Amino acid sequence: MSVEKIKSMVHDLAAMLVDEPGKITIIEEERNNAIIVVISVAKDDVGKIIGKNGQTAKALRALVNAVSTRMGEKVLLEIRE
Repeated sequence: MSVEKIKSMVHDLAAMLVDEPGKITIIEEERNNAIIVVISVAKDDVGKIIGKNGQTAKALRALVNAVSTRMGEKVLLEIRE
């Protein structure tokens, strides 16, 4: 599985959570020997991606971590406004 598939998975999950799926952008950055998948959503949708007490963000990060570990790579998820 490639990083592109992880980005697609994150986009699809985020699209189901937000009110404005057309404003989702996902980019990829490299930092400290890790690939960072950065998701940006509309300002009003940030809370929906983070969730109560950060539970939704934790779940998304756990999924990304599980998939990337299976790929043998280090991929992290970052949420930006």
